[in-house]
Amino acid sequence: MLLWSVITVLKAVTAKCAAALLLFTAFWAVIVTGFAIKNRLRRWAKPISGHKLWPVIAQQVRDSAVNSNAALSACPTIFQNRNEKIMKNTLFKKITSAMIITALSAGMITASPSNIEAASVLNAQAIPVVLNETMPYASFSVIHSGAAMLYVNQLPTANGITVCVNAGHGTKGGESRKTLSHPDGSPKVTGGTTSAGATQSTAVSSGMTFTDGVSEASVTLKEALILKGLLLNSGYNVLMIREGADVQLDNVARTVLANKYAQCHISLHWDSTASNKGAFYCKVPGNPSYKAMEPVRSTWAMSDLLGENLINGLRTAGRKIHGTGSMELDLTQTSYSTIPSVDIELGDKASDHSDAALNNIAMGLLTGINSYFGR
Repeated sequence: MLLWSVITVLKAVTAKCAAALLLFTAFWAVIVTGFAIKNRLRRWAKPISGHKLWPVIAQQVRDSAVNSNAALSACPTIFQNRNEKIMKNTLFKKITSAMIITALSAGMITASPSNIEAASVLNAQAIPVVLNETMPYASFSVIHSGAAMLYVNQLPTANGITVCVNAGHGTKGGESRKTLSHPDGSPKVTGGTTSAGATQSTAVSSGMTFTDGVSEASVTLKEALILKGLLLNSGYNVLMIREGADVQLDNVARTVLANKYAQCHISLHWDSTASNKGAFYCKVPGNPSYKAMEPVRSTWAMSDLLGENLINGLRTAGRKIHGTGSMELDLTQTSYSTIPSVDIELGDKASDHSDAALNNIAMGLLTGINSYFGR
C-alpha cells in the first residue's frame, strides 16, 4: 500500500514536471520567436525604428480611436520633417498613404488640408531645388537664398507633367527690396502693387489681411498645400515654391525656378478689395510693346489660355467669378516667365476662406489644370 502510494505520488510529480517543462519550453519558444521577428522587423524597417518614430506613430494610432482627425492632422508634421530614411521606405509610404486615402474616401476623417497633404506627400519623392546663376533671368533676382521643393510623383499613374504651385507672398524682407519690373528695363504698363511707369518693382509684397484678421500669406499657403495634394493624387509632379511661413525667394527667383522645372506656373492670391467680388486671373496686358518683349512674346497666348481654363474650372466648381474672369495687369511673374504663367486672384479680403471653401477652390483649379493639359 505504501509502495503504491509512493508510485502514485511519483506519477503525479512527474506529470506536473512534464507539464511545467512543456510550459517552460513553450514560453521560451515564444520569447525566442518574438526576438527573431523583432530583429527581422528592425532590419526591414530600420529607417523608421532607428529614428524612434514608431512610438510617435503608435501614439497617433491610439489617439485616432478618440479623435481621428486630430491624429491624422499631425501626420504632416512627421513627414514634412523630410526624414529621408523614412521617406525611402516605399512599403511604409504606400501602406500609410493607402490608410489615409481610405479614411478620407470613407468619410472617417475630413478632407482637411493636412489630411490631403499627409496622403499625397507619401506618393512622391521630394527634391529641394535652388536658384542657379546659370538659369535664364536668375541674375535679376535679389532674394534667392531659399529653396523650393520639387515633388516627383511615384504613382503608377504619374503623367510626367510638373505644375508649379506658388503660394503668394511669404518672404520676410521682400517689401524692402526691388527688382527690375521687366528684364529689358522698360517701365510697367499697368499699375498693381507697383504703379504704372515704374521700372523697379517690390521684390515680394507682404499681402493683405482678410476682414477676419487672417493674413493672405497664410491662406495662400493653405490653398497651395491642398492643391498640391490633389495634383499629386492625380498623377502630376508638383513644384512647391513655399511650404512654410517664409521662403527667401523673390518673385523673379520663383519664376526662374518655375521656368526651369515646371510646364506651367500658377501663383495663388486674394485681391485687396473688400467686396467679395469673386475670382479672376491676371491677363497679359494688350499693350503692343509689352507683348513684343521677350519672354512675354513667346508665352502670353498660352498664359492667357491657362488662365481661362482655371477660371472655367472654378466656374464649374460653383465659385463666384468677377466680371469676365480676367483683368489686365503687368506683373513681374509674367514678365519673366518662359512657360505659361498665371497669377490668379481667388477672391478678395471679404471672401470665404474656410477649409470647405479652399477644398472647393482647389477642386476647381484641378479641373482647370486637367482641361489645360487635355486630361
